[in-house]
Amino acid sequence: MRFSLVFKTLSVIWLILAFFMFLCSLFSLYYNEFSAFKSFQITIVIILITSLLFLFFIKKTNQKILSTKGSFLLVSLAWITASFFGSMPFYLSGAIPEFTNSFFETASGFTTTGASILGDIEGLPKSLLMWRSLTQWLGGMGIIVLTVAILPLLGIGGLQLIKAEAPGPSVDKISSRITTTAKYLWLIYLSLTVLLIILLIFGGMSFFDSITHTFSTLSTGGFSPNQDSIAHYTSPFIQYVIAAFMFLASVNFAFHFNLITGNFKNIFNNSEIKAYLVIILTSTIIITFNLYYSFESGGEESFRLAIFQALTFITTTGFVTNNYESWPFLSQIVLFSLMFVGGCSGSTAGGIKVVRILLLFKQSLNEMKFLLHPRGIFTIKLNKMPVKKDIVYAVSGFFFLYIATNIIVTILVAADGHDLLTSLAASLATIGNIGPGFGSVGPIDNYAAFNDYIKWVLSFAMIAGRLELYSFIIIFTPYFWKK
Repeated sequence: MRFSLVFKTLSVIWLILAFFMFLCSLFSLYYNEFSAFKSFQITIVIILITSLLFLFFIKKTNQKILSTKGSFLLVSLAWITASFFGSMPFYLSGAIPEFTNSFFETASGFTTTGASILGDIEGLPKSLLMWRSLTQWLGGMGIIVLTVAILPLLGIGGLQLIKAEAPGPSVDKISSRITTTAKYLWLIYLSLTVLLIILLIFGGMSFFDSITHTFSTLSTGGFSPNQDSIAHYTSPFIQYVIAAFMFLASVNFAFHFNLITGNFKNIFNNSEIKAYLVIILTSTIIITFNLYYSFESGGEESFRLAIFQALTFITTTGFVTNNYESWPFLSQIVLFSLMFVGGCSGSTAGGIKVVRILLLFKQSLNEMKFLLHPRGIFTIKLNKMPVKKDIVYAVSGFFFLYIATNIIVTILVAADGHDLLTSLAASLATIGNIGPGFGSVGPIDNYAAFNDYIKWVLSFAMIAGRLELYSFIIIFTPYFWKK
């Protein structure tokens, strides 16, 4: 593993971070927030000095391709250091005076979790609220994907980097060239961003709110500049638009490319999309009827509440339009179940991912068939194509690791004196990058009540979940460092 190439690429990521931080500092000048402006500038200077020192002192290497080990180390360090540098404007400005809270909030942003420790969001300077949402937008598509798009300028390949960041069962490539794929992904991401900003402004949002909510929606992050999240807006139009874009952001970005190019065959044959739609529609129907008959609310209102909250859970966005903990228990159980699912592979959503759930479901059916017909040969198919057994084994391993990690984090939170529901919900909400959960981390609460130790545990749980566990946990194993 060549550390020189790892830290060279890491320095580029820091410089990209400094550029976007500079853009946010312009907002602080516009809103006359000089304390925030000063904190941005100090942080930018620190990043520039650190990056240039690394670039100057690291040994030159002829290696152009990151090794597998180097890629795993890089993506983990990228999210940890991005959270560290990104937290400094909050901390230095005094907006979030405790560094632990600043790091937690920023890690929640970059990992698109949406978990917050803020009790007075509107009290923050607008430029810091913009930076808070921008961290989610950058983390959504991935700073790594943005870096991969420009790595050829440095003569560095980025294929291993993409695989290390999203080690899922399948990563659909739009182009045979990984850099071209990264550029297409960002082009789609930018196009959806512009479109959603326009629609939200048309719906009555202010320009500032439309930008911040767009960043949080397309990243499936969930940060809002309002303490009461999307419930702040009573407009059905705004809620439906955000719901629609949460869905668009949570499907594989190859879906958008196929839609634009008219390749509908790939869309209709996509097993994951079909399963995803079935889960969303089933959940929405159950919750709609449950709310309609329990609260005697109107049909349209029940449907809107149901589809928005079902989407915000399964897409791991974390927006809130209503206190769902006051809903009937059936609706709460459905929402709680969606915390185990997540969005589609190759999207900005977190969670286990639908394709893994689908593969495990099909494998369980095959096992039952095998019990009845021991000599039979049964093949799992996705998109009408057979799936290799090593992929099924990898998914099974990931599922075990996901459940085991949640159990460990739940125990650690519970050991601090929190009830079982809060402990489990906090674990699922951070590892799944969902944000709000149940109990003391429900829709009208936040994570401020946890002590610093638990906040650090949950911060790293968010980063591990964002990197789909393997890429993060593997660097802490002894055999990773063996030659």
